[in-house]
Amino acid sequence: MTLEPVQYVFGAGAGGMVGFVLGLAGGGGSILAVPLMIYFVGVSDPHLAIGTSAFAVAVNAGTNLINHARSGTVKWRCAAQYAGMGVAGALVGSTLGKIIDGQKLLFLFALLMITVGVLMLRSRRDVGNAAVECEGRNLPKVLCFGGLTGLLSGFFGIGGGFLIVPGLVASTGMPIINAIGSSLVAITAFGLATALNYALSGLLDWPLALAFCGGGVFGGWMGTRSAYALSARKGALNMVFAGLIFAVAAYMLWKGAHAL
Repeated sequence: MTLEPVQYVFGAGAGGMVGFVLGLAGGGGSILAVPLMIYFVGVSDPHLAIGTSAFAVAVNAGTNLINHARSGTVKWRCAAQYAGMGVAGALVGSTLGKIIDGQKLLFLFALLMITVGVLMLRSRRDVGNAAVECEGRNLPKVLCFGGLTGLLSGFFGIGGGFLIVPGLVASTGMPIINAIGSSLVAITAFGLATALNYALSGLLDWPLALAFCGGGVFGGWMGTRSAYALSARKGALNMVFAGLIFAVAAYMLWKGAHAL
């Protein structure tokens, strides 16, 4: 399909919004990108929107990863181990997810997100251990959570970032600011794998993806700065993260209820 020039401007704006959320919370990019592509930018083909947004989210996540890495908040060993098992789990989960109606999956996933949000609020007073490393006694737990996160992400098809951050916190005990930085490794890997799959089928608009990424660079920088500011206030980042989860879950419940 051929897009109008103004749609690329809207694409840059949408990228800024997604980049900000990714930088702030380490998740929510994929679930926001597709609706923005369709309803804000005006991409009529959902498959083209999914493929283009997957690449853009991966690039935005990678940019935010650089910002977090420069500040030393990425636990690289944990991130690599978690992402590796997550990719394997996603392959299994996506195969199983094809059996169930997509709208029903969204409804079930929204219920899961509410549970995750409640758990994040309950742990808002736990600042975590910034010196934690993924080796020895906690390695099996990290791999287990990584595989389960990938399985659920692949099964439901969306929302990996919202699962990765709580999974990293639960499996390692690291502070949420470290979990956000480390989660971007997995989000980048998942997004690139999805984008490659769609690109091979011609379902990726490269100019729109680049415009989206351009806006995401600025939005991600602002989001990362906001995350650092909130992390200095005990429990504030957990509450913002949980709030985003509840907002997205409410939207998904509203959409999914019509399919049940």
